[in-house]
Amino acid sequence: MLKTQPKRARILFLLIIFFIITPFVLPAQTDTVPDTINKKRLHVVIYGSAAAYVVAQTGLYFVWYKDNLSTPFHFINDSQYWLQMDKVGHMTTAYTMSNYGYWLLKWSNVPEKKSVWYGGLMGFSAMIVVELLDGFATNYGASIYDIMANTTGVGLFVGQQFLWHEQRFRLKFSYHPTEYPQYNPEKLGENPCQSIIKDYNGQTYWLSANISSFIRKESKFPSWINVAVGYGGDGMLAEVTNPEYDSEGNPLPHFDRVRQYYLSMDIDWTRIKTNSKVLKFFLKGLSFVKLPFPTLEYNKKDQLVFHWLYF
Repeated sequence: MLKTQPKRARILFLLIIFFIITPFVLPAQTDTVPDTINKKRLHVVIYGSAAAYVVAQTGLYFVWYKDNLSTPFHFINDSQYWLQMDKVGHMTTAYTMSNYGYWLLKWSNVPEKKSVWYGGLMGFSAMIVVELLDGFATNYGASIYDIMANTTGVGLFVGQQFLWHEQRFRLKFSYHPTEYPQYNPEKLGENPCQSIIKDYNGQTYWLSANISSFIRKESKFPSWINVAVGYGGDGMLAEVTNPEYDSEGNPLPHFDRVRQYYLSMDIDWTRIKTNSKVLKFFLKGLSFVKLPFPTLEYNKKDQLVFHWLYF
């Protein structure tokens, strides 16, 4: 065991480095790219994005994987976990990272077609690293369903960009704190920062559709107004079924595990017109965030519920 652990760690490290570097290196081969590409900007994108991703993965490691990477690589069947909230999360993250990769490459004057493909590859590669880590984790495992969700998210971005040359549908995220982490902090987060990632009860994922994209260009309808449908879950203390007792043997309250469906308005931040480059950068950074709006919710337990302001 003492000999296999370092070997396993080295293999995992090399695979992670490969998937991080490959999407950035391919479009940056200076002997094959057109002279129109801004190579200085592209180098900034390569090194900056790789550094930011390493920092993000390091943070994820300490939140999720610390002291948990000790088993041989393995797969699990997690299709029933968290009312499939984690799958929608994978899809949304892969979509968002593909979009960010595309924007960075376009900023470097990489041609449209290559920016779309390489942006999608960047999003997929970033997420496949998470699967590698899961595969070696004691309490997790690699998931074919996660990979399918990642592929769907990347496909949604790439497909729209080739079909319409724009994103008429955006996957978005919102979060609100819940009472549940106190009952199972190991699963749902030991502090507010961890709970944003771990507490699926507080997460909502949205498909936000741009209205003006589907009506006549002559219309004066605001181009930045969207309508959004959302999906969430409530009452979850663990992956499939809720435990009856906490880690110290104390009885836990009973919570019904409920799927939630939402209808709301939204804003497409990227369609707000401004001449400020700084503001444009800021608005693109917010592209995955669902703005709080009055929202109609449906769930089997409470039926229809109206929220004056839901996030």
